[in-house]
Amino acid sequence: MELTWWPVAAFGLGALILVLALAVLLPIRRGREQQLPLANTARLTRLPEYRAVVRRQTRAATVALTLLVLLFGATVLATARPTGTFWDADASGPRDDIMLCVGAPETDPATRPFLSYFARQATTYGSERIGLTSVNRRLVPLTRDYQFAAGRLAELSRPGPAAPPLSTPVEYDDYAPTVDDLLALCLTGFPDFQQPGQTRRSLIYLGPGHLRAPGDDRPSLFTDTQVADMARQAGVQINAIATPGRDTATLSAAAAATGGQFLRFDAADLDAQLDAIRAAAPAGPDGGADARQDSPAVVLVVALALSALLGVALMAVRR
Repeated sequence: MELTWWPVAAFGLGALILVLALAVLLPIRRGREQQLPLANTARLTRLPEYRAVVRRQTRAATVALTLLVLLFGATVLATARPTGTFWDADASGPRDDIMLCVGAPETDPATRPFLSYFARQATTYGSERIGLTSVNRRLVPLTRDYQFAAGRLAELSRPGPAAPPLSTPVEYDDYAPTVDDLLALCLTGFPDFQQPGQTRRSLIYLGPGHLRAPGDDRPSLFTDTQVADMARQAGVQINAIATPGRDTATLSAAAAATGGQFLRFDAADLDAQLDAIRAAAPAGPDGGADARQDSPAVVLVVALALSALLGVALMAVRR
């Protein structure tokens, strides 16, 4: 088990030790009414009934104090955000960052089933982050808010005119976007994309092999080589599903350079194609990093059980 906020646990342990030390070391100041002399107290305290009552109260107080200390420890542990448990620390899987990169317009027959697939998948994720980038917009930044991501992807995959646009048309006199530019934009959606992260990084492109109209020779921002270098530097695997109608040399080269898959869109087999891409995700740094997701369930259940037992113990002490 690891703690996300370990200083909280250290502070709680220090506070507990301080309180216990003060309770043991500081003298107890008794009020004047407790110091009044009583007759025959020695004979009273030797009575079996008196000793039985004292033993019962001592046991109840000891149990209550023990439960109180354990409850405090469980509360501090839950506040420190535990990740994983002791018995599954070695079985945690790698984390995945998945950036969807859509070059096809929302009216393309491939766009809706592509987004619908990941809208369904997002609800099943546990440690993955998912994002969505279009030609000139970051529609969903990388997130583990699966409810938001699934809702946004479902909204963008709505059929007909009800579907929101994936990108805003922008015209330039001396520039037109290319597939390389879009891939570079998608790569910058990974945090600290200048270097490999502690996650498995996958980029999944859907769209044509060329975004420009035939004969458009305006300059672009990135080249095939620059995009491949960026992907390798960031540790990103580029996968591509090409829609028909345009040359796909750029996409196939980018996928081959980063160990990804290049596939041609097949409406009847799209889910299987995406399953195959996800099944062949990169190994990640050092064979994959441990998944770090909050796992407070066990600690919270223990805290609730201790609270219930403490309530019963306090009732016994009052009696």
